[in-house]
Amino acid sequence: MAKTIQVRVDEELKNSADVLFTSLGLDTSTAIRMFLVASTEKGGIPFSVGHNIDRDAVIKDSIAHRRMGRAFFTAEQSLANMRAAIETGINA
Repeated sequence: MAKTIQVRVDEELKNSADVLFTSLGLDTSTAIRMFLVASTEKGGIPFSVGHNIDRDAVIKDSIAHRRMGRAFFTAEQSLANMRAAIETGINA
């Protein structure tokens, strides 16, 4: 038996999505079903979800960090620190 899902979205977003999906030969309901199928097949969200990172700023900060004479942890040091935190019950 089919179930109905109701989602509230901004009218402008809905209209933009309708135009996009129509240009792809889909209606919005079909596009949403495709998302749900892809999610269940993948076992998660079928695309990358993350924060927008200003990579240039991260690189500049890293360069400044090194110029101040500070060192970075190696992968082994980072893992050792994480294991020690887990053993002592500290939440990272």
